Amino acid sequence: MRRFSISFACLLALALSSIAANAQETFTSPDAEYTLELPTSTWKSLARTDSVHLHTDFVNGDRNDGFLRIRKEVVDAGATPAALASRDQDLKLRYLSGFVGGKEENFAGRLNGVTISYEFTSAGKPMAGRIYYLKADSRTVYMLHFTGMRDKLLRLRNQTDAIARSFRLK
Repeated sequence: MRRFSISFACLLALALSSIAANAQETFTSPDAEYTLELPTSTWKSLARTDSVHLHTDFVNGDRNDGFLRIRKEVVDAGATPAALASRDQDLKLRYLSGFVGGKEENFAGRLNGVTISYEFTSAGKPMAGRIYYLKADSRTVYMLHFTGMRDKLLRLRNQTDAIARSFRLK
């Protein structure tokens, strides 16, 4: 009986430390128009500025383990997330080295839309991407673009879905 209680105590301590290590963190910034939940402490925000705008990207430890870029696009009234996904595949993604397109799926979260997955190669490494097109209103779509090593990004599918489901406007 004593052996069981020690094992139970060890399991309980392990479970509690796992819960603490996997605690969600809410990302919000005065410069961002949105908030989202980062599912583990491994995800970190990276603020960077291009020639005009301040952007916040997110990395899951290492960029190859998971990278998230969020962009806002103002579209014509009536443009659908599915139409934007198709446009991006035709005009941008298909030119990636070793591009293999995936299927488009409907996505429901705080904002609804569609998601597409694809594979490509970068420096000879098998990579994957997943883009969530989330409709904010009739003229605004947010794109959550995840990339990473193919095997690693596939294992993060539950985390990418959770991040996209938590995405909301302030």
